[in-house]
Order: sequence, then structure tokens, then C-alpha cells
Amino acid sequence: MTDSKMHKAGFVNIVGNPNVGKSTLMNQLVGERISIATFKAQTTRHRIMGIVNTDDMQIVFSDTPGVLKPNYKLQESMLAFSEGALQDADVLLYVTDVVENPEKNMDFLEKVRKMQTPVLLLINKIDQSDQQKLGDIVEKWHQLLPNAEILPISAKNKFGVDLLLKRIQELLPESPAYFDKDQLTDKPARFFVSEIIREKILLYYDKEIPYSVEVAVERFKETERSIHINAVIYVERDSQKGIIIGHQGVALKKVSTEARKALEKFFDKPIYLETYVKVDKDWRSSERELNLFGYNPE
Repeated sequence: MTDSKMHKAGFVNIVGNPNVGKSTLMNQLVGERISIATFKAQTTRHRIMGIVNTDDMQIVFSDTPGVLKPNYKLQESMLAFSEGALQDADVLLYVTDVVENPEKNMDFLEKVRKMQTPVLLLINKIDQSDQQKLGDIVEKWHQLLPNAEILPISAKNKFGVDLLLKRIQELLPESPAYFDKDQLTDKPARFFVSEIIREKILLYYDKEIPYSVEVAVERFKETERSIHINAVIYVERDSQKGIIIGHQGVALKKVSTEARKALEKFFDKPIYLETYVKVDKDWRSSERELNLFGYNPE
């Protein structure tokens, strides 16, 4: 890269209510499966960074937890991640969809409305709507966020994603790169191990179980040929431990097998995965435990 060539770089933060498709969009923009994207609310609990590099540009995307009114300490921490995303964005992507009530979270919207940063309001899942309805939604959002640029998209079908990327590039400030050009994320490998195991738990178990679960990687030993991983699944009650393990260990074995396959795809080498289940009462309400699991936004 020559000095005469302009380089752009910046932080593009993705916010919005739960279940509107933020993680699916992030994965489309970054081109890698960095965020968990399942159909359950509160899937993303951290801010997750994914980095897109070209010769003359670096976009640092940040996917945040869905904005919700906190009921316990974990949710307070998740909201802090989302509100932090308003502070350090060069471009803010506010994601909504064709079914949610635009006035669902007015406190957070008010903060977005006051921002000086460019805001792109993305109406996702337009494949589930028609022209008339979409026109009404656009009008409503235009009244709520008059300074935002509104772009209809379908993250799942990749509709409008290229156009969005082009617009982001235009809005990025001139700046040197913030991270090495070969870096895909700011998160360590262990983080993705726990996220992938948690995703399989979200898919495999019903009701409140997935929200009472946290995963800690106690051993991650990588050699040239393979990776050996020991992971602990923490639950809040003995009854939940029984459900996670299942009759004769069948449920835990299934989750571990599915996680191992996904991890092999992610790391592109053989994985040896051992999982254990431990009870840790009230981890969601203990500041010390939450810090241990990485829920302390700077």
C-alpha cells in the first residue's frame, strides 16, 4: 500500500432488540460464522467483533446482545454492552424487522436519536412483507429516527447486504487499520469454543435451560494436527444438571458430538472434546462469577 492511497477504518456497531437478525447480518457481513445465530432470544450475550479487511479498508463490526429491560445482573451486563456500542461507533447499524413494534424500546431509541454518528436503520426480513406494509413501516421509522438512513434488507437471503457494505465503506472515516490485517476477530479461540457449545445447548434443550447455562473452557491445547479441549457446562440447579446430562448421558453426548463437528469446521482440524457439567447456583446474579465469564464491559 502506497502512502498516496487513502485508507479507511472504523467501528461499525450493530444494535437492536432481540431476535431481529443481528447475528445473521453480522455473519453475512463478515463472511464467517462469528456470532451464534439461533431462533432463541438472548442468544448473543457479549459484544463480538468481526473484522473485514481489504487493501485500503478495515471495518470492525461489533454484534451486541438484544436490547432488553434487565431482570437480573447478567441482563444488566448485556444492556451495558449494547449501550457501550452507541459510544464508540463510527457508523451505527440499528436493526429492526417487519414484525416488531417500532416503539418497543423507546428509552434506547431516544439515545440513538440523539447520536451525531451516522445511523443506518435496517428493516430486516422484508421477504416476510409486501410493498404496502413495508412503505408504512419505513414511514413510521422515519418519524421515530428522522436522521437515520433507512435500508430494507433480508439478511438470511443476503438481499441488500452488498448495498449496505458499499454504504458503510462510503461513511467510514480515513484512518489507519486498528488491528492486524490478517485478524478476523478480537476474541480468543476459547471464546468461540464456549459460544459453539452454548449454541448446541440452545438448539437441543427446551425452555429455561439454555438461559441458565454458561460454558467455561478449562483446557485448550492446540498442536499442529489437533486440538484437545476440556469444557465445563455450568448450570444453576441440580435438576438442570440432570436434564443436561440426560438418561445415561445420552443428551450430553449428543450435544458434545454436535459441538465437536462444528468446532472441527470452525478450526479446520480434528477436535478432542471432553465436557463436564457443574452446578453453580445464581451465577447470573453474582458479579464475581459474571466477571469470570467475561461479562464486564470496559
